Amino acid sequence: MALAASSGGPVRLAQLPAAAATFVGREAEMAELSRILSGEGEPGIPQTVAIDGPPGAGKTALALRVAHAVVARYTDGQLYVDLRGYSPDGQPRIVEEVLEEFLTALGVQIDVIPASLESRAKLYRSVLADRRVMVVLDNAADSSQLHHLMPGASGCAVVVTSRKRLGGLTIQTDRRVTLGPMADDEAITLLRKVIGEERVAAEPDAVRALANRCGNLPLALRIAAERVATHPHHSVSLLVEELATEDERLEALSTDDSVAVKTVFSWSYRDLSAEAARMFRLIGLHVGSHLSTGAAAALADQRLTKARRLLDRLTGVHLLEGLGSDRYRMHDLLRVYAAEQATLEEPQQERTLALRRMVDWYLHNSYAANHALAPQRHDPELEKSEFSVEVTDFDYDSALEWCELEMSNIAMATRTAVEVGENVAAWKLPAGSFNYLNLRKRWTPWVASHEVGVVGARRAGDRYGEAWVLNNLAIAYRDLRRIDEAKECFQQARVLRISLGDRVGQAWSLTGIGYLGLDEQRYGDAALNFGEALDIFREVGDRHGEGISLANVGDAYRALHDHDRAVEALGSALTLFREIADRYGEGYTLVKLGDTYSELNRAPDALECFEHALEARQELGDRWGEGETLHKRGLVLHDSGQHDLAVESFRAAHAIFEELGDPRAADLRGLLADNQESAL
Repeated sequence: MALAASSGGPVRLAQLPAAAATFVGREAEMAELSRILSGEGEPGIPQTVAIDGPPGAGKTALALRVAHAVVARYTDGQLYVDLRGYSPDGQPRIVEEVLEEFLTALGVQIDVIPASLESRAKLYRSVLADRRVMVVLDNAADSSQLHHLMPGASGCAVVVTSRKRLGGLTIQTDRRVTLGPMADDEAITLLRKVIGEERVAAEPDAVRALANRCGNLPLALRIAAERVATHPHHSVSLLVEELATEDERLEALSTDDSVAVKTVFSWSYRDLSAEAARMFRLIGLHVGSHLSTGAAAALADQRLTKARRLLDRLTGVHLLEGLGSDRYRMHDLLRVYAAEQATLEEPQQERTLALRRMVDWYLHNSYAANHALAPQRHDPELEKSEFSVEVTDFDYDSALEWCELEMSNIAMATRTAVEVGENVAAWKLPAGSFNYLNLRKRWTPWVASHEVGVVGARRAGDRYGEAWVLNNLAIAYRDLRRIDEAKECFQQARVLRISLGDRVGQAWSLTGIGYLGLDEQRYGDAALNFGEALDIFREVGDRHGEGISLANVGDAYRALHDHDRAVEALGSALTLFREIADRYGEGYTLVKLGDTYSELNRAPDALECFEHALEARQELGDRWGEGETLHKRGLVLHDSGQHDLAVESFRAAHAIFEELGDPRAADLRGLLADNQESAL
């Protein structure tokens, strides 16, 4: 299978986060795991080790240390993901999304990545088949979350961490390590690395007591040590007394077994400035896999520069981890603690207000990015924000990058919007992401976010929004050949739009119903629907819609064998799109014109149309459109006796549709099989 690499050529992967500078101990575990990962796996089986243990025991630190120790053996780089198996919101990472991130990192263009889980897993294994890559799967919920993320190559290695022993993971017992608290001497050594030899030597009993107060758990030890180091004029024993008082307070309040860790969190939290503490507890309300400075600024109602300083302060005391590029993440235990502090210290009204600001930030930035991707399209009206959210000035490339990074957070924000009663935002977030979702054919988040959007619109009693989201949902259903669901959504959307007098909306619903007419070979009905949509678009002055409708009318005439009228309508559409410099519409029309010329036995003209359509669609990064054009071109080449070129075009189209998880891949497999039989 041909894979499209990024423009920079083969990517040297280096995703492993830095190993903890204060890592100590665990020598026996380090030695054994390094030995295993330095060996060669059996055919078809990667070298795999699993580390389990309670939260805060240092599973991730050990995994990263081991991975870095053997990294030179895995010459094609490293992949890393936090699977968020025990995230506070109960939302572990979606495996399909993780595979998308891995495939992109491995050099596969995002617009050729399949939609289905099985197809993504197959492509992932194919890409890794001849590579030596280290894969670190951190914080897994269960073995089912890992199944599709495991390479099938002996040259690769996998390091898994989880809070529980993963019984469904088929690895040998001696490749499993269970971590508990550190030994006393290891804990003291860790503290010594941070607070210095002199203070440890001066107060050995107090240092030992500090380690005991931390339960000898590395996460608590590192945070406590940082606090001691930042108070050089206080004795260690005085700080231990403070910690003991905090410990007693938390023991009286706590009902779980994480008192030692929470004690250290509380101790460090209460040492923050008021502004940093407020930022800490508010970002605990953000339940996405990562957090940008912009989203944090919205939560705390701060300017970007101030928010960045506060986030860096939290990173400096190990209450937050910096990921680079203005992005951060928080250990799930810290997130739980931060959210608890928000509940205790922020009135419900303030927490809700913070979440509303965050939703609004995602909403306005999503609209800005999607407008940059397709400025010719008419989007639902977006009112001016009641908050002072900062909106990025996107160009095409930065808009695409932002959407790809933030799509999982946009889905999270959509759910959050419903939870806090921002029901209008709940439908506008997915509707405002349509240009990106449609361009990249991201069917999983497309369907999921729009289904939540329907709930939001209905709760708001917003029939306009309900119709808009239903129509978008119908387009995804039709692409996935879920025809009955598509038909129901298009019809519901049209009824709502007629009742509202939404003329533009009616035109787009009629367009969708017309597409279904073509699918079901009801060509006369399709022509009527497209014609009615054309009249409306002309009435309201929507030139993009007018051009699409002209092209659709021409396609319906072609299906009815009225080729003269088809060529006339398609020629008018092409002229219109070139007048308004709409490359999407131009490529869309050229394919239909090529089909018409093919039926008129004008193969050279048809092939010329397909070549120009390919140029437009490749220029836009419209991978699905490229696949459609290659398919159509292959048919003309086949009919004109150019079988080798036809097979080449079919194979390229099949690869695209297979990678996109599009049902049309099955059609292409049939065509390729037929051509192979003909050649025998």
